[in-house]
Amino acid sequence: MSTWSQTEYAGPEKNEWFEGEGRFKFPNGVVYEGEFRKGEFHGEGALVYPNGGRYQARWERGYAVEGKYLFKDELLYEDKNWQYVSQGDRRFYTEVRQGLNPAGKTLLTNEAAPPSIPKGTYDYGSGYFDPKTEQIMSYDGKEVLSYVTELEERWIKEHCRKGFDDDQLPGGPPSLTEAAVAGPQGAGAGQP
Repeated sequence: MSTWSQTEYAGPEKNEWFEGEGRFKFPNGVVYEGEFRKGEFHGEGALVYPNGGRYQARWERGYAVEGKYLFKDELLYEDKNWQYVSQGDRRFYTEVRQGLNPAGKTLLTNEAAPPSIPKGTYDYGSGYFDPKTEQIMSYDGKEVLSYVTELEERWIKEHCRKGFDDDQLPGGPPSLTEAAVAGPQGAGAGQP
């Protein structure tokens, strides 16, 4: 590892240059896996991001000359005529590939089981937003990913999935309003 740049390289070298198949890790967690020539990305290779996405490309002397971005679930990003989660089709990619779930079992995220988040926080997609600390934390809660502006905070609170209290989870105990609407035949019927 380079102490001053905090980068790591694993692979062959020739005349003190990275040469051949190798792996180069940047300080921000992005990893290049692929071919090197005279210390530069050259040939086939991919930048692999901490979120699981990857930019696969053909490189010439350090520059990507042709490539494509694939999300963690292998969804191919298209910069023109992007149809994923459009107004006409609101399905997650998992639903596009595997079909829709029955009514009442709708996905909350693209994952079959969404990542768990603490009560009162919001799922930001790359971690969770904690309104008490105004920080976006990694899902494991060990790393601060960023801080948000007032505008971002408002958007998150209006659009993102919220960590629920147990009694607010789908299928949890009915609220007082739900129990009142259900009437005497609903939950608790027949009990003194």
